[in-house]
Amino acid sequence: MTKTSAPRILIYAAFLIIVVIGGSNAVAVRFSNVELPPFWGAALRFGAAAVLFWAAVLLKRIAVPRGKELAGAVVLGVFGFGVAYAFLYWALLFVQASLVMVILSLGPLLTFFFAVLHRQEAFRWQGLLGALTAFAGIFVGVGGEIGDSLALIPLLAILGAAASIAEGTVLYKSFPRGHPIAVNAISLTVGALMLLLISLAAGEVRSLPTLSQTWLAFGYLVLAGSGILFYLYLYLLEYWTASAASYTFLLFPVATIIIAAWLANEVITGRFLLGSAIVLVGVWLGALKQPKTIEPQPIQG
Repeated sequence: MTKTSAPRILIYAAFLIIVVIGGSNAVAVRFSNVELPPFWGAALRFGAAAVLFWAAVLLKRIAVPRGKELAGAVVLGVFGFGVAYAFLYWALLFVQASLVMVILSLGPLLTFFFAVLHRQEAFRWQGLLGALTAFAGIFVGVGGEIGDSLALIPLLAILGAAASIAEGTVLYKSFPRGHPIAVNAISLTVGALMLLLISLAAGEVRSLPTLSQTWLAFGYLVLAGSGILFYLYLYLLEYWTASAASYTFLLFPVATIIIAAWLANEVITGRFLLGSAIVLVGVWLGALKQPKTIEPQPIQG
């Protein structure tokens, strides 16, 4: 069966669900990191999610990508899961979840610039202005704390994660795409193996959780934060450009700030909220203030 279109309401519903789940993931990772070492926790999460996707591939008899489709899935796994989440899980040991998601909201801008570099989209000066505005917002919100209560390296790690996700998304769009379930199975497997190797190299203690709150966070990250989230994101990529799909990152901080203040008791200052608002304005100006192009793409399966 080949899908060439989808009701617009389903596409926007997917967008909304991605925002809610994606915004809560950083909070869940913070709970997971309390007991599990970061790289091992990420490897365990993606390994478990990969098993679920492979089971779905077998049960639904979905064709496994080959050739260029396989290469695209592997590239997505390397950049979107392996590299990006190694940075993110480690950074979340030092940085509160709400700040992580504010920096990750630069994703649409980075995706736009990478799409320009790969000649998928045309350059716009407005994009550069938006980037400068967004970065100014970060310094307004937390600039005075860098080097004091905030270490610079974890902040750079978050930025590296955002850049890796953006590059992985753009590169993935340049390959023929297979069924989202099969692609996720391969990408998550690649990411889990990379993170396991990093965990081994870092000498982490690898064990299963013992605390109930860790199991709850881990289960959420596997089922909703990986299974549902990554499937819907690839679904969105079938119909939207890489830049348009990355708009979800703009709304992640809104969900994260509310959830982190509620569950993790994170303190949200007025300066932080002002800086976050400037970041969102910059991202909107640089990446969102343009026509959204919906691109029907065939899904084989």
